[in-house]
Amino acid sequence: MSALQQLFDHDAASPWTFLNGSFWLFLLVVLALDAALHRDRQRGLRHLWLLAASLLFYWKTSGWFFLILVFSTVSDHLIGHRIAASSGDRGKNRWLALSIGLNLALLFYFKYTYFLTESWNAATGSSIIPRNWLAMGVNAAAGSSWSVDRILLPVGISFYTFQTISYTVDIRRGLVQPLKRLSDFGFYVSFFPQLVAGPIVRAADFIPQILHPKPVTQATIGRAGFWILNGLLKKVLLADWIAVNFNDRVFASPATHSGFEVLMAMYGYSLQVYADFSGYTDMAIGVALLMGYHLPQNFNSPYKADSCGNFWKRWHMSLSGWLKDYLYIPMGGNRKASWFTAVCGAFLLSFVAMMWPNPKVLGGLAGVVITIALVMARVPAFHKWVTTNINIWMTMLLGGLWHGAGWNFVIWGGLNGLGITVYKLWRKVSPWEAKDTFWKRAIAVALTFHFITFTRIWFRSASHTTWATFGTEHDMVSEWDTAMIILSKLAEATPLSVGLDVVSHYRMVFGVMVIGYLIHLLPSKIKEAYRQAFVRAPLALQAGCAILAVSLASAILSAGGTPFIYFQF
Repeated sequence: MSALQQLFDHDAASPWTFLNGSFWLFLLVVLALDAALHRDRQRGLRHLWLLAASLLFYWKTSGWFFLILVFSTVSDHLIGHRIAASSGDRGKNRWLALSIGLNLALLFYFKYTYFLTESWNAATGSSIIPRNWLAMGVNAAAGSSWSVDRILLPVGISFYTFQTISYTVDIRRGLVQPLKRLSDFGFYVSFFPQLVAGPIVRAADFIPQILHPKPVTQATIGRAGFWILNGLLKKVLLADWIAVNFNDRVFASPATHSGFEVLMAMYGYSLQVYADFSGYTDMAIGVALLMGYHLPQNFNSPYKADSCGNFWKRWHMSLSGWLKDYLYIPMGGNRKASWFTAVCGAFLLSFVAMMWPNPKVLGGLAGVVITIALVMARVPAFHKWVTTNINIWMTMLLGGLWHGAGWNFVIWGGLNGLGITVYKLWRKVSPWEAKDTFWKRAIAVALTFHFITFTRIWFRSASHTTWATFGTEHDMVSEWDTAMIILSKLAEATPLSVGLDVVSHYRMVFGVMVIGYLIHLLPSKIKEAYRQAFVRAPLALQAGCAILAVSLASAILSAGGTPFIYFQF
């Protein structure tokens, strides 16, 4: 096979990521031509080139599923212009509804249709819609070598779907004007550094950069280099090292490990998922900076959070901000419930009912809803409390479903919503709210971290960990059983001698975990200081750091690595 054929060939078992040498060769070619077009101020040609490069990147990641991306791009570009051209609210709203409906229909089909159909057939003992009917056409068109009896998930569909929805909504709100060129809009949607795992970019933030690109300076390249190396070391030295040498071994069979090992694996997973996802984001920010584009910050030392609500202001900030502005506030925020709350609630209840269409489950669910309604009618204080908090629960539950179709993700989202609500109650009666001393804040941070780590029992149990399992259906029973085993093991006492043996055996892994958490907890001023020191350092020193970091990463990856966790969402 020639080099040109290898460039355009799609291998589902080995998609392009920031850890592939082929990607960095691709990036060098992209940057070379981009610099020439940027210098000559050929904005239209530049965006057309970057659009073509982004589509090639997505082809290498998802094969013929790039046509889904093209469809979303073309449809929302046209609809955006129709929204702007419509004179009345009714016409604008109809076009907006069409955009949202098309995007959510695509997301629903690829992410939830098989799961809901399989759940229905399993619960009712029927096969109203055979699974292969749902999957055959799309998977055959995608050129997949996988089984035709399951719907494959296009990488990044959850991210770029939310991105295109934000574009049409912002046009409807009058925050942005539709882009005239399809190539400009296609570039916004498909910009390859953040295409498959975020951060989610708002049209209002990125479109001005498209229309008025900024020059790439030496300082910009220095900052880009720092973020790329920082993200690479996070992913490989922290996330992959801990996963391959400890976490994955424990979670593969938690019942055969001690309670102490399972506890340490939960601590390890909290660090792993942060280092993995924020590592990808750091590299995406760095790669975008090499072309002069600024992506939004996605993490802000989340394990320094002193409450669950504060955690979600620091974790996956582009998603939590999107959910806040396009879901939570339209529902009424913390003021009251609205008709949109009722719509979201009806959708969520319907989805849950389809997830487990068992008469007993449905009866219990109906009983809970009726009981809450009766208590709300008789107790005004409870009615007010529910209506001012229900939007939080709806947002977090729907955020859980965004991650995947499974009970474990629903429970994970629900627990986070519960954590925010309980803290709101605690804040009204607790003298600790001010956190005016170091030790009070330290306790609050520790409690928040342990609660977030506890919720990840369900998140980890429902997550895929290899490329071979990405896009496969969720086994609700197995995922639930795994979560229950982890809970039971955490409740077990571990003999001191066993604990000491575990520490001795995994001392290198635990040492890396301690170092990772200590770096994470460093004051922001210290992090900014060494970031700026790298930017101001001589080019030779920057190159030396890059060679050292890449050599270390290559040595670790040679022993095995893991996919980026958020590629599955």
